[in-house]
Amino acid sequence: MASIHGIHTIDTGFVRPRFDAAYLVVEHGRGAFIDCGTNFAVPRMLAALDDAGISVAAVDWLILTHVHLDHAGGAGELIAQLPNAKLVVHPRGARHMIDPAALWAGASAVYGESVMEQTYGRLRPIPAERVVEAADGHVVDLAGRALCCLDTPGHARHHIAIHDARADVCFTGDVFGLSYRDFDTARGPFILPTTSPVQFDPEALHASIERLVALRPQAMYLTHYGRVEEVGRLAADLHVQIDAMVELACAAHGRPDRHAVLAESLTRLYATRAEAHGWHQGREVLRQLLGMDIELNAQGLEVWLGR
Repeated sequence: MASIHGIHTIDTGFVRPRFDAAYLVVEHGRGAFIDCGTNFAVPRMLAALDDAGISVAAVDWLILTHVHLDHAGGAGELIAQLPNAKLVVHPRGARHMIDPAALWAGASAVYGESVMEQTYGRLRPIPAERVVEAADGHVVDLAGRALCCLDTPGHARHHIAIHDARADVCFTGDVFGLSYRDFDTARGPFILPTTSPVQFDPEALHASIERLVALRPQAMYLTHYGRVEEVGRLAADLHVQIDAMVELACAAHGRPDRHAVLAESLTRLYATRAEAHGWHQGREVLRQLLGMDIELNAQGLEVWLGR
């Protein structure tokens, strides 16, 4: 597990390889995790400590970009293994970590209890005294290294990104989109926005992306997936696609087959852009790699239309 500036990328194993990342930041022998995947990722998180040569007792922080379960489902189980760590989360997300019942019920209503247990495992509550609410500008001190939490809504209202000035990077959760290495070409990484099913806000998402770009970071660390550079180009690609997705949603509004129309038009949008990017594996492979994301983006746009 190679590291740059003490940043280790951990594949959580969720869905498929190189789909869902968490990060371990090490400074002067102390550690901070950023996101953690599901319960099933906990052994991988602990193995990352072994690889980095630090103990569970040397972890001071688990910082969550937001509480969606592919980022935070394993937080309770992981914190239980880290005797000195505190959890850092947006104020809107804190109650869901202290009492995950509503989070579990909401997701179970969509996916069903058995799928939830197989996919994420049961959510373990975190003692309130171990939870720190990170309002905008909150600084996490990792052995003298400042990790600044920035309120970045658009994907979710309870989303933070983390600016690491020492490394000159941002950890972006889902606010700076998705960029799977499967789509890399000679032109570099390919990126697309992610709406999330319930709290997509295009204006807020545009503003959050601009806020991160204004920091002029050398790279972004995405949950889906890994480190990407060319920040300016990727941001421009995200802005164009957010506007295109909103247009497609508005065009499908009022149709009885709206969801199917939207899913198909999103597939066309991403396929056309991927082909222009030099990716020529065809729509069937694109559907295999992006099927879940297309479905969630369609849902997110529909909820936004409803508002």
